[in-house]
Amino acid sequence: MNTALIVLGAGLIIALALGLRARHGREMNLEEWSVGGRSFGVVFVFLLLAGEIYTTFTFLGGSGFSYANGGPALYILAYGCLAYVMSYWLLPAVWRYAKRERLVSQADFFARKYGSRNLGILVSLIGVLAMIPYLILQLKGMSIIVAETSYGAVSQTAAIYIGTAVLTSYVMVSGIHGAAWTAVLKDILILAVAVFLGIYLPWHYYGGITPMFRSVQQMDPQFLTLHTPALGVSWFISTVLLTSLGFYMWPHFFGATFSAKHERALRRNAVIFPLYQLVLLFIFFVGFAAVLKVPGLKGTDSDLVLLRLSRDAFEPWFVGLIGVTGMLTALVPGSMLLTTSATMLAKNVYAELRPGTSPKNVLRLAQLFVPVLAALTLLLTFGGGNTIVALLLLGYAFVTQLFPALIASLLPRNPVTAWGAAAGMVVGVAVVSYVIVAKRSVGSLMPFLPEWAATLNVGIVALVANVLALAVVSAFTKGVRASSAPDTPSLEPARGGAR
Repeated sequence: MNTALIVLGAGLIIALALGLRARHGREMNLEEWSVGGRSFGVVFVFLLLAGEIYTTFTFLGGSGFSYANGGPALYILAYGCLAYVMSYWLLPAVWRYAKRERLVSQADFFARKYGSRNLGILVSLIGVLAMIPYLILQLKGMSIIVAETSYGAVSQTAAIYIGTAVLTSYVMVSGIHGAAWTAVLKDILILAVAVFLGIYLPWHYYGGITPMFRSVQQMDPQFLTLHTPALGVSWFISTVLLTSLGFYMWPHFFGATFSAKHERALRRNAVIFPLYQLVLLFIFFVGFAAVLKVPGLKGTDSDLVLLRLSRDAFEPWFVGLIGVTGMLTALVPGSMLLTTSATMLAKNVYAELRPGTSPKNVLRLAQLFVPVLAALTLLLTFGGGNTIVALLLLGYAFVTQLFPALIASLLPRNPVTAWGAAAGMVVGVAVVSYVIVAKRSVGSLMPFLPEWAATLNVGIVALVANVLALAVVSAFTKGVRASSAPDTPSLEPARGGAR
């Protein structure tokens, strides 16, 4: 009997039950479904935001990237800490405005701040564009986890279909509440499992963490340094900068912020989160332990190292428990991604193009968008071959293009116009899209650049182009009127400080 499969099945049933049960006793409207009625305290806000931090990227991508690249993986540890420090001041300011204006999505924030419906639509489309690679990441990760920890009893294709069906079901019914309750179980498991694996596996295979690092250094003295030009110092700094600035630009992070009961919850979490980031160290230890024990994995196969090492070291029932933990790291952020994407498409795209749509119909439409988005993601998942880290960095390159306009909107006198904000976003996204579609790098596009500039993360180059376009267009469009904000029938100035 496959005990691992039994444990996996039980975990999936518990997750589905928690997600569906989360709706009990609540009358759903759009605000309740998407931001929990703004009633979540410190614990639930922590679990939601932590649920987004520890995804299949952490479970598979972190260990796989450290296995394949060594030292450059430390960027994952660095950017989160910088983002948390910034969140201490940034998120309370966002939360206060959102609460006062009764906003339920990131696009609402930009539309209201800049007095432009069209900007809200643009932000929605960029947000969904960025979240699709992130959702693909979750589905790919979940399929790998279930297939490996079930010892092949469930194929990757079947795992994707089953997981997507469960995810779609409880998101449609419970919205953000389902994500919050499944996050409780996920966080308990990942803390216990990640720390245990990071301590046990080095001791099991090497006799300790220090002997493990000595063995890896003997194999390759440069492995734990920034040893390749492509992943060198310039890449490291620019990637840490890009991902820390973009960390809270993800629309589902923005939406989770709105769910807080008070701004103190956000500040307290900003203090706690850097400590929670240390869990990543144990995931890195797993990747480093696998370097000599599971050699030869290349490309997307490097994402398998944690699971291959675990199958070799543990009994099937414990491998199944690892699988349940990994599965939940896909379901929790996946539910937030679907909820947020559906909300923005229904409220900030469809309802803005059809102003007479009632709030009740907007909620129904958002719920109907959930299976549509899930089906689209399924199609793209089966067609993609990128590693988990590559998918995440692609999403970051897109979503960070919202950062300049956000910071400008929080200034006492915003110098940026709605036209300028939109131009910056479009230029930034266009640069990223061109580089990705053409499969080029900064160095291949501009071969005359010195090596330090040629290896910059393309997202940072796009961000520089974004700021230049934002500044130039804003200078020429001061006094030009933007389309009206969602709740104002008349045209308003495009100046961001209007509200």
